[in-house]
Amino acid sequence: MRVRLIAVGTKMPKWVTEGYDEYAKRLPKDFSLELVELQMSPRGKNTDIAKAIQKEGDAMLAAIPPGDKVIALEVLGKSWSTEQLAEQTAQWRMDGYNISLLVGGPDGLDPRCTARADQAWSLSKLTLPHPMVRILLAEQIYRAWTLMNNHPYHR
Repeated sequence: MRVRLIAVGTKMPKWVTEGYDEYAKRLPKDFSLELVELQMSPRGKNTDIAKAIQKEGDAMLAAIPPGDKVIALEVLGKSWSTEQLAEQTAQWRMDGYNISLLVGGPDGLDPRCTARADQAWSLSKLTLPHPMVRILLAEQIYRAWTLMNNHPYHR
């Protein structure tokens, strides 16, 4: 199974890259986590935010491989406990799906990305910094894998 994290934003601080990489490298090859970084549309004083979101959406939709189960990270999505995420992940794996997780830019996901998604997942009702979301997702994917495999990481 491959989990692809498709996220708007490049040039993350070192601590973000190191945090993400730490959890991604712990996963076995048959349950890989791959990061696809998409260029954020420039934002300025006179930026048309709707056009910026649409441009990011174009890139995000193009990055989704055919046949992937698509999960949009949305504030209004469903909240899962770690155990529920592990159960969901095990089901996706049993059904033979690869997963694409969509994380939008600072102004959110293009509505077309949300419409394309098979499910919407909310990490929190809090507004989280997009760099932090990458680390949080990587850790939770790793934690779900440990639960599925009776590894002692999740106590």
